[in-house]
Amino acid sequence: MEREMRHPFKVVIVTGVPGVGKTTVLNHLEKLAGERGLKVRIVNFGTYMLETALREGLVSHRDEMRKLPLRKQLELQALAARRIIEDAAGSLGEDGFLLIDTHALVKTVAGYWPGLPKHVLDELKPDMIAVIEASPEEIAARQARDKSRVRSDIGGAEGAARLMEYARAAAFASAVHYASTVAVVENREGKAEEAARNLLELITRL
Repeated sequence: MEREMRHPFKVVIVTGVPGVGKTTVLNHLEKLAGERGLKVRIVNFGTYMLETALREGLVSHRDEMRKLPLRKQLELQALAARRIIEDAAGSLGEDGFLLIDTHALVKTVAGYWPGLPKHVLDELKPDMIAVIEASPEEIAARQARDKSRVRSDIGGAEGAARLMEYARAAAFASAVHYASTVAVVENREGKAEEAARNLLELITRL
């Protein structure tokens, strides 16, 4: 049987290193989309994974996820991707946009791990992979201000720069599987709404 290359709704995977401000940008985008009458559903991939991990008693908070055995993370990844599409299919039609907040690359205790491996892409079938970026210094400062997360293992500005370089390469590599476009959007300090507006213009052209 021929494999479907796309879902009826548009799928945009929004990636970026921890502290780059993806969630803030997406909050602005949701408001802007509503003002234009666009049907947008925004979900967080990690939240879907976390809900399963919490139910199984594997972690007590989100940042422990990176320390789970990779085979267990793989299992959680697959379940999350499937559930995201199932949930979106019940609320989005052909004119809808599903935006998935996630990471193209995850730093783990056993090395760097792809956040968008082929088995995940086979479920999500993305039309676009968006990469949100900022200066490494801004990212490090945002990480330091966010006391709700544990990100000391990222390595400050130097670590953020390295991870951002690897994550951009990972996004392009993942895009090959479904001929997804790749959009790089800069989220400068205090300019999250501008970044959201730029991203919204890009996804409406899909």
